[in-house]
Amino acid sequence: MIGEIDDAMRSLVRNAQGIGKDIDVVLDAPTTEWAARRNAPTVNLFLYDIREDTRKRETGFLEERDEKGIVISRTPAPRYYKLSYLVTAWTQRPDDEHRLLDALIRCFLRYDAIPEALVVETLAETGLQASMSVALPPPEDRAFADVWSSLGGELKPSLDVVVTAPISTGIVYRVGPPVTGGVSSDFEWMGVGAAENRVGPTVREG
Repeated sequence: MIGEIDDAMRSLVRNAQGIGKDIDVVLDAPTTEWAARRNAPTVNLFLYDIREDTRKRETGFLEERDEKGIVISRTPAPRYYKLSYLVTAWTQRPDDEHRLLDALIRCFLRYDAIPEALVVETLAETGLQASMSVALPPPEDRAFADVWSSLGGELKPSLDVVVTAPISTGIVYRVGPPVTGGVSSDFEWMGVGAAENRVGPTVREG
């Protein structure tokens, strides 16, 4: 699933208006050493965080039915995971980087989810959309300055693009064959005198 989202992100950037075909699109960590080796205009899509979106966790099961509409298996509802990308532009001049960031914002704002044409392989298993958000405020437990500190580099203008993707648990519960027999009952004769031996309520006279 992660590989398919990586490919989708690169495809969106490479086909976006305002981003030249000569610009590299990479997934590398933008460390100080990486920046020193860079020798061409580059868009960096660094996947820096993966965590479950517990607000989307569902209980219950999804049912699979055959051509007659009979349930043949049940699977737990998919889990949703948030993949956070630190998107940066790298050129020789800050104003060129700003123009490239502007093109990137316009690129990602066109989509509320990964386009259907790019939803392939494991990303397509659940048949559900992988939603996207662009440049939202960071969670309270994380700051972008901390990300840059961890990378050992200086703070740089960036976009936070988050893809929330459904993932199948891979668990399948098979259902037994449907009941086809009718309802029947069986009565047993208790013999002569059985009725007289029953204990019933006592009725008092008077």
